[in-house]
Amino acid sequence: MILDPLLDPRRSGLSIAALAVFTLGLVFVSQYGFGLAPCELCLWQRWPYGAAILFGLAALALPRLRAPLLVLAALSFVVTGGIGVFHAGVEWKWWPGLTSCGGGPTATTLEDLRAQLMAAPVVRCDEAAIRVLGLSMAGWNALWSAVLAGFALMAAHRAKGGQ
Repeated sequence: MILDPLLDPRRSGLSIAALAVFTLGLVFVSQYGFGLAPCELCLWQRWPYGAAILFGLAALALPRLRAPLLVLAALSFVVTGGIGVFHAGVEWKWWPGLTSCGGGPTATTLEDLRAQLMAAPVVRCDEAAIRVLGLSMAGWNALWSAVLAGFALMAAHRAKGGQ
């Protein structure tokens, strides 16, 4: 199988960390290279990748805990994928987003309204910055993180001795 070298228990933690770093690298290139400013939900989707990097590197450094650490990396990918699904649904107007992410004001006084408007994010969560093949970056994140979660679970299974 083509994935065998990446799934080798001695290297799988490094593979997972590298894939997460690669993904965050693409995100930062999109942001700083192409000017696609992130909204609040976009930023939330990044944090689990950082956790997956840490779990992957810990799996590399702690062979006795490799399988559970790889499962935790898989869960990190599931979390970012779940946020991506939620975010994509907000973009498609399937459900409302967060009030802190471009929702309507809820102020009852003029001063409260002014404070809310001044604190409102510049980038709205309900508008996709770009779509590629019909999917926003949130949608692609949901798909990609599902692939990475499956990869991490396969690596955990092998690390446990299940081959």
